[in-house]
Amino acid sequence: MSLNPDENRSRTFSVEGIDQRLLFGQNDLFLRMIEDRFDSRVVARGDSVSVVGAPADVDQVLRLLGDLVTRIKQGDFITEQYVNYAIGMVKENGFGPANAIATEELLVSSLRKIIKPKTIGQTNYVEAVDRSDLVFSIGPAGTGKTYLAVAMAVAELKAKKVNRIVFTRPAVEAGESLGFLPGDIRAKVDPYLRPVYDALYDMLQPDKIRKLLEMGVIEIAPLAFMRGRTLNEAFVVLDEAQNTSNAQMKMFLTRIGEKSKAVITGDITQIDLEKPRSSGLVKVQRILKGIRGIEFVYLTAKDVIRHRLVQDIIKAYARYEKPKGKE
Repeated sequence: MSLNPDENRSRTFSVEGIDQRLLFGQNDLFLRMIEDRFDSRVVARGDSVSVVGAPADVDQVLRLLGDLVTRIKQGDFITEQYVNYAIGMVKENGFGPANAIATEELLVSSLRKIIKPKTIGQTNYVEAVDRSDLVFSIGPAGTGKTYLAVAMAVAELKAKKVNRIVFTRPAVEAGESLGFLPGDIRAKVDPYLRPVYDALYDMLQPDKIRKLLEMGVIEIAPLAFMRGRTLNEAFVVLDEAQNTSNAQMKMFLTRIGEKSKAVITGDITQIDLEKPRSSGLVKVQRILKGIRGIEFVYLTAKDVIRHRLVQDIIKAYARYEKPKGKE
């Protein structure tokens, strides 16, 4: 960072009444992150923050600090991921995301962890599921598609809005079939459905999950098991839908019964079918476009809530895989 004294602006931002440990991060990590991303110097002094730098950058830093303060007042902890997300929003749109992210919790997990949207895209996703009975959530890895679907399903079950939860996904990936795996059908299928189990164990006690599975209140099964059924009063989640054929997608969608809600998640950049263009998730976007009561929510790298490098990895692959002639 090279500051030109003749072109600099100096402004202060009051942080009176705000826990500075939350706002600045451990060892002022968040302040250092802000300095790295803006042409400015950020220094905490007592109950205020001094920002010196190019006028445009100073204005953006002040908006960013205001957003972080708003997030803290909403009762959320500031994380490195959130600061990166907020910086990107301020740089791109001139405002931070705090006021556009839902503050109402979806669920409190068995470990007292509060589960709620962490980005604007995730908020749009949750609100779409609340509004509509059939929602497609399409986006890259790490955007919370499956995790939030599981959280919303558990929340609906706890609220007695549905009588059961059904999780399903295609049981064939990268050309492999279930036959080579040892054990009964449950043993063969479970590895493919591991992300769903992982999310469930993050939200409910293990003994509670086992009981609900035994009672059939929670069902986790391969997509082939959905054929010929009608799923009434259920919250149904089809995960990894990019690996369905068009026929499988149609079959699944026509299983949905009365008082049911369905969420279909997938990443169309990671299709394992031999003919990616035959993906049911790719085709359904055109087939069902414009039908009332059906919503498509598109998450992007901005909604990634894993390690900060995941965003950069997704963007790098998108550039690498971009067809020639579309630069």
